[in-house]
Amino acid sequence: MSYRIGLGTDFHQLVEGRKLWLGGIEIPHHKGATGHSDADVLLHAICDALLGALNLGDIGIHFPDTDTHLKDIDSKILLRKTFQMIRQKNFHVVNLDTVVCLERPKIMGFVSEMRNVIADILEITVDDISVKATTTEKLGFIGKEEGIMAQAVVLLRKPD
Repeated sequence: MSYRIGLGTDFHQLVEGRKLWLGGIEIPHHKGATGHSDADVLLHAICDALLGALNLGDIGIHFPDTDTHLKDIDSKILLRKTFQMIRQKNFHVVNLDTVVCLERPKIMGFVSEMRNVIADILEITVDDISVKATTTEKLGFIGKEEGIMAQAVVLLRKPD
């Protein structure tokens, strides 16, 4: 059996007038992340972790912000396409550990739904997915509610 570990990190600016998408769901808030896609920082970090585990580059290589077809795309589609690349290499997700860093809104009430969405796409159980949240205690651009960050670590397995 072969195992691979991947790490992904993503940052987005928070602005008025955008929806806040995290983990494939819309979170009610007066600010949202800005980006070429729906700017779901959590799903983007997961994509980068999956791609990194198999040395397939990063999300920007496969889904560049210069591609007009990807403008405002739902990041669940990007995660599905990324997962297809992983499956083509005959790997399966063993588990996924993530953290979202933002001051507000508090997201723990939405974590269960996020885990369900991610589990469905990655074909694993919610017990194999961890979504945590933290703040920067009002320090830096995240603490000033100017941005959001997420990290993901994934373990992949390829059966013999």
